[in-house]
Amino acid sequence: MNAWSVGLLLCLAAWPCLGQQQTPAKAAAEWRKQHEAVILQEFTTLLAIPNVAADKANLQRNAEALVTMLTARHVAAQLLTIPDAPPLVFGEIKTAGAKRTIVFYAHYDGQPVTPSDWEGGEPFKPVFREVNGEQRIYARSASDDKAAIMAQLTALDALQDAHIPLRANIKFIWEGEEEAGSPHLEALLRAHHDLIQGDVYLICDGPVDQSRQQTIAFGARGDTHLEITVYGPRRELHSGHYGNWAPNPALMLAQLLAGMKDSEGHVLIPHFYDGVAGLNETEKRAIAEAPVNDSALREELWLGHVEGGGKRLLELLNLPTLNINGMSAGRTGPRANNVIPATAMADLDLRLVVGVDWRVQQQRVIDYVSAQGYTVVDHEPNQETLLKNAKVAFVKRDSGYNAVKTSMDLPISEDVIQAVQSAHKPVIKLPTIGGSVPLEGIGRAAGTHTITIPIANHDNNQHSSNENIRVQNLWDGIETMAALLAMQ
Repeated sequence: MNAWSVGLLLCLAAWPCLGQQQTPAKAAAEWRKQHEAVILQEFTTLLAIPNVAADKANLQRNAEALVTMLTARHVAAQLLTIPDAPPLVFGEIKTAGAKRTIVFYAHYDGQPVTPSDWEGGEPFKPVFREVNGEQRIYARSASDDKAAIMAQLTALDALQDAHIPLRANIKFIWEGEEEAGSPHLEALLRAHHDLIQGDVYLICDGPVDQSRQQTIAFGARGDTHLEITVYGPRRELHSGHYGNWAPNPALMLAQLLAGMKDSEGHVLIPHFYDGVAGLNETEKRAIAEAPVNDSALREELWLGHVEGGGKRLLELLNLPTLNINGMSAGRTGPRANNVIPATAMADLDLRLVVGVDWRVQQQRVIDYVSAQGYTVVDHEPNQETLLKNAKVAFVKRDSGYNAVKTSMDLPISEDVIQAVQSAHKPVIKLPTIGGSVPLEGIGRAAGTHTITIPIANHDNNQHSSNENIRVQNLWDGIETMAALLAMQ
């Protein structure tokens, strides 16, 4: 027997090798098929722990449960803390000889809930329902963002079971106040600077493309908010006795807001689009190659028309937005009464792109309000202020963060693309996603690149009632995370 034959026999005896070698994604798929009931039990147990920002005790429960889940998988885990902030869940796997450190970011907190708006009335009681022949799990944070955490943990189970070695150092950083705007994230990272370093942060948050194909996004919009309150009479007035005389703040606010955009959704506030960084050729090509889902989305969402002047949705994600999250004045429905309201309020959501600073964008909106004849104040106005000025607007500024993009042409970007493509083809590559993630603070604190790898279904009711995860998206996400965990 020659040396080649001996080598072949040795290779066949020592699985895995050559053509028999199991890829990380295939190992994850096989492990998942054999353990679906266990995975779903662990997932629904996690979903059953309430996680809204105001509930500090339950946020702590979530964090401690996640440390336990990491420790059970032989991951060195701990809680990273600073005063007045929910803890960061931190896990680390050190790999001998590794040349790169990969950090997996997700968040365990969720949006506020109104139980009466949920089917069944219990947002933290996970429910399985069949939709179009497919299973979904309904619960707060089912998709945003506990599914990503579960996918990472399950992928780790699969790799360990298949004896597929890790080739990079791995870290997990799971945040507890992303839905509150991540006000303490950068400070938390800086306070634990030596622990949180990595060559890339994989941001495992958000939905995949509407075509359900796996998506990689190389940026995310920034975000900030403004709350605008305008004033009428000191108290509510009878609409018959005082109509045509006392100004109605609901109408004043409607007129003010209506002037901010045209019928195509283009923002009319002066300088609103100043500074927007254009797309490079790689980014333009990526958008051109992505599926066109707009017609199907219009049908799904019952939209008789869309804004944007004929541009595709994926193109419009690369422009800043001005959105009215909500308005309030008086009462409607069975509680409506014939009054002129005393005040009217609107919450504005400003999404940002690279080149536009959140503080500057806030000021542009405030300057517009002032230009419409309003005296803008930064506190509740008193009698003197209201009597001296024809129109008064109290504008409350929220904090914010800017948009960030990572070049799609970097070696780390190309490696991430290759790893994801080993699990799923085709893969959709986008310059940015429409949602906002605190990439700016991560980049400053850790001095690293950020790339977003979402797994949730696009129709998951994110941030709304009846949030859900399509179970197949969870299964696909496990394969994606396995490929990324095993990349070099």
